[in-house]
Formats: sequence, C-alpha cells, structure tokens
Amino acid sequence: HVQLVESGGGSVQAGGTLRLSCEVSRQADSHGCVGWFRARSGQEREGIASIYKDGHKTGDYTYYADSMEGRFTISQDNAKNMVYLHINTLETEDTAMYYCAAGRNCGSGYLRVSDFDYWGQGTQVTVST
Repeated sequence: HVQLVESGGGSVQAGGTLRLSCEVSRQADSHGCVGWFRARSGQEREGIASIYKDGHKTGDYTYYADSMEGRFTISQDNAKNMVYLHINTLETEDTAMYYCAAGRNCGSGYLRVSDFDYWGQGTQVTVST
C-alpha cells in the first residue's frame, strides 16, 4: 500500500513561485509512477505532470499535460523519497487543491485520475493579486 503526503501549499502572491512536495512511502514495485493533479473549486481533478520514480525506469522520464507545459516542473529526490512540483509565475487561476498520486504507468496518455490508484490528502494553494 503506497502512502503519499503533500506539503508546501499556502497563500501566495500572483507572479510568485511555489514548490510543492510529495513524500512517497511504501512505494510498491507495481506503482512506480507519481503524478501531480489539481482540483479547482467546483471542477474535476486535472492532471498536471508525472514522473517515474528512480529504479522503475532508466532515466528521468517526465510527462506533462499539454495545457500545463511551461510553468510547471516535476522533479524528484530519490534519496528523500520526494517528488516535487515547481510552479512559476503563479496566476490566480492556479488556486486549487493539489494532489500527488501513485500509478502503474507514466506517459502522455496516462494523466487521467483513473490511471492512479493511491492518493494523498492534498495541499491547498491560494493565489491572490
């Protein structure tokens, strides 16, 4: 059973940057992909990016939703079992609950909620002008 805990959210000014963290524990061999999602108020969760945890794929494979490329960067620190989401030039539209999740496969076609089996509780990001 994979456990994920997000942190790093908060209230930030538009134009700023933020780094969200996801601590991944009890990583199952079958779920080597970690993704970031967000849910804006009244909307469904949408995929942002995903990455293969080290050891599950040779190299640092990262994938982004088409609408998320540019301001979002996913990265990892395997020594700390952490996966990060860096958000640059924050906009008020980035206000949302951000979640990390673990799934079996990463890829441009695997950023749907249904592709991920384990979820964290989320961390709230609020962007103001």
